[in-house]
Amino acid sequence: MQQPQTAVRPRLGERVLTAVSRDPLTSPHRARNDAVLAAAVGVLALVLALTVQSGRRPDVLGWVLLAGSVVALARRRSRPMAVLLAVLVCIIPYHAADNAHIAPVPGSLLALYTVAATARPLHTLLIGIGVIGAAVTVMFQVDSHQGLETLRTSGWILAVLIFGVDVRTYRRYIASVVGRAERAERTREEEAARRVAEERLRIARDLHDLLAHSITLIGVQTSVASHVLTVDPDRLDRAAIAKALDDITDTCRTARGELRTTLEVLRADGSDGPDAAGPLPDLSALPGLVRAARADLEVRTGRTRIAPAVEAAAYRIVQESLTNAVRHGGPGVRIRVAVAAADGHLRVTVTDDGTAPGATEGSGYGIVGMRERARSVGGTLAAGPRDGGGFEVAAALPLQQSEALA
Repeated sequence: MQQPQTAVRPRLGERVLTAVSRDPLTSPHRARNDAVLAAAVGVLALVLALTVQSGRRPDVLGWVLLAGSVVALARRRSRPMAVLLAVLVCIIPYHAADNAHIAPVPGSLLALYTVAATARPLHTLLIGIGVIGAAVTVMFQVDSHQGLETLRTSGWILAVLIFGVDVRTYRRYIASVVGRAERAERTREEEAARRVAEERLRIARDLHDLLAHSITLIGVQTSVASHVLTVDPDRLDRAAIAKALDDITDTCRTARGELRTTLEVLRADGSDGPDAAGPLPDLSALPGLVRAARADLEVRTGRTRIAPAVEAAAYRIVQESLTNAVRHGGPGVRIRVAVAAADGHLRVTVTDDGTAPGATEGSGYGIVGMRERARSVGGTLAAGPRDGGGFEVAAALPLQQSEALA
């Protein structure tokens, strides 16, 4: 029995990079994580206040102000500016009372970092100048020595602000890269969908021409039968009437099969385009098509009966293949087109050498349209590079798919 596979846990470095790259204002569980971090900072502040001699031990008011500066950190990512102001309101009188000055430093630096990582660089610069100025002013009022020490260590405040700005820049860069990748993916999907819709619209137009021809033919055959019955009823030509009715039956069967096959493919509406007019293309139009592309043509169908929709599909596949070969194979590319009826299928092959100078790579959307065209008549299509260079498109289309589906 196969054992279920367990999910691979990301490494610590990968988890750290993911956390740093994530927008702090939209990251999941930010309220819970900020509350846990605030509790950790509070424990650190308590230990520093009790163990490090950097002023007198806080009195009751000092403990209240220190606790207020720590509790405010629980909302640091939800409202970073409000949290920084709350921290400053608590620690300014705390330092002015000459309480343990080292205790609120971790929380203050964390609030500054959060603002620097979320605000604009200009705002961060102004905030840094204001915080350093307020800190130096308050400490000089406490003691000149403390004021000079604060001025000397203000580089830590600048370092934290610069680090926050760097993190913000990195996050914006990652967001822009991800955004470009998502837009490129959407563009590729939209282009592929557009090419499929265009090919389906062209199929629908060809089907319209085919059905119009079939209905016209049915009308003519019905008129013949009506004429035989009404002009001279005493000399009834049963053979002529039977032939007209058989022709009507064959025409209806063919049209019904073509309609069923095409409606299984078409799922989108379209509008008229530049190629809406014109007769239904068939194999007789291939010589002029390949002549314009300076390609070699070989057609071996004999007297095999081929459904009109299959001929139209073969023509469109050759047309798109020649367009791709000329466009991406370069001006000197050599193209060979082979169309043959064998084993109940019409096999269409278009190959090029692909060695001409100036060759370019295609987007692949033309192949999407050709596959849609082959599928519309129940056939298949394969396309890809050839061994030794070049490109090949090979399609297998059923000769009488319309009758088989009828």
